[in-house]
Amino acid sequence: MSRRRRSDSGLTGVLLIDKEPGWTSHDVVARARRLTGQRRIGHTGALDPSATGLLDVLVNVAGILRDRMIFNMTEAEWDAVIAVHLKGTFNTSKYASIHWRQERRGHYRLINFTSVSGLSGAPGQPNYAAAKLGIVGLTYSCANALARYGVTSNAISPGAATRMGATVPPDRRRQLNAEQARDAEAREREMSPDNVAPPVVYLASEEADWINGQVIGASGYQVSLFNQPEMVRQIQGKEPWTVDDMFQRIPAVFRPAMSIRLAQERRGFFNADFTPLRLHYQDQVLQIHVM
Repeated sequence: MSRRRRSDSGLTGVLLIDKEPGWTSHDVVARARRLTGQRRIGHTGALDPSATGLLDVLVNVAGILRDRMIFNMTEAEWDAVIAVHLKGTFNTSKYASIHWRQERRGHYRLINFTSVSGLSGAPGQPNYAAAKLGIVGLTYSCANALARYGVTSNAISPGAATRMGATVPPDRRRQLNAEQARDAEAREREMSPDNVAPPVVYLASEEADWINGQVIGASGYQVSLFNQPEMVRQIQGKEPWTVDDMFQRIPAVFRPAMSIRLAQERRGFFNADFTPLRLHYQDQVLQIHVM
């Protein structure tokens, strides 16, 4: 058996199920049993590794979209996206972490899916952006909390053409002329979700013990490593600050750092609409589709 993932009980399969509206987790388990003809699929209201066998890798990838600008969004649209993405990731991660903490066999993997929409703040997806950036924070927290039990926690930021992306309203999709349409067809072939899988497989392998608490981008034929938030400017005082001090010092010290970011935005590093991002790097222009 490959060194990439060994199991004392043999090969373990992963079953992907489209969850229908209104389904409970019991319905998902029942569908899995019908599809596989197996009875070793257990359920106790959450995750039951004792019934399903060994648990080495958890990949949290479920998602939905309910896109609107913040001033048009309903509370139900906000709650639905937060529940599926952020709470869903918490639900499975909690019970997996309990199991891993008890077993302590090591080489465990928690892989969560985030999005550039959260990392850059997509304006028409406040619920999705909040959930996806929340998943990054959860991933960082799990990386710090679970490493002692042999668990690595990382996030994938995918870029691919999927059914979820097809739910973006037609009036917000980019209109293409004939030449752009041909280019888009070529990009669609490149942007198959299949290209997201290999980095996930690597992160799930035993060889990936060294990487923890990171965000990995996987888009088309590109795999990238995102930096983590870090302090870029600091004002240090020796006594309590006054309001007048802040009006003087904050612009003087922080504005030059912001100017660098604004220059990147003008060059197209960040894109406010839903066209592909254009990343300028060493005089090369790379296009990245965002999911």
